[in-house]
Amino acid sequence: MKNVAAFFDIDGTIYREGLITEVFKKIIKYELVSENKWYKDVRPSYIKWDKRQGDYDTYLLKMVDVYVEAIKGIDKYHIDYIAKKVIEQKGDRVYTFSRERIKWHKDQGHIVIAISGSPSELVKEMSMKYNMDDYKGTVYELDNNNKYSGDVIPMWDHESKLNSINEFQQKYNIDLSKSYAYGDTSGDISMFKSVGIPYAINPTKELLSKVMEDEEIKEKIKIIVERKDVTYNLDINCINIL
Repeated sequence: MKNVAAFFDIDGTIYREGLITEVFKKIIKYELVSENKWYKDVRPSYIKWDKRQGDYDTYLLKMVDVYVEAIKGIDKYHIDYIAKKVIEQKGDRVYTFSRERIKWHKDQGHIVIAISGSPSELVKEMSMKYNMDDYKGTVYELDNNNKYSGDVIPMWDHESKLNSINEFQQKYNIDLSKSYAYGDTSGDISMFKSVGIPYAINPTKELLSKVMEDEEIKEKIKIIVERKDVTYNLDINCINIL
């Protein structure tokens, strides 16, 4: 008998912001990189996104570029330690809906898997905290001295997430037609196409536009918006993108 799985993005889907930002701030706090890296290279994109004058994907990609440069030459031990601290301190800052859905899937005996663009060290810690069965995150590669080389295997784009779902399908004998996916940005669109029951959690404008252009996804998608202590289940056919 095939298994049912639930695939969760993390940033913006479970966690209410971006985990990579939190680890970057910790790197600065522990003086592994200069504070100027944040103020000069990242903060302008963050402020534009925070003021809703720029989009999240632009901010995220800028964050990734600076993060790659910042950790190059740093020993993996330091990032593992920081990842643990970030999840210890920030791991409960999640959406109520997503936390309850993870619990529901575990109660149903479903396989729960994180597929996230965050660094794999963070994804590992987050998946352990919420008792997930497996995970895939962005891999920042190491050199022969266990230091970050500057090379990256991404997990934030739709092609990488599709490949991961196919790998997990084989590994766990998953029936994708009965499985679930949860995401919030355009990088999650391939997960939505792959499963029978997709959920868009506080979706970006770009993701909603792509969903509306794809009749296959539009027919099965569930749109969830959580604000303060209220969760809204929206009908995709009643949404007007302004």
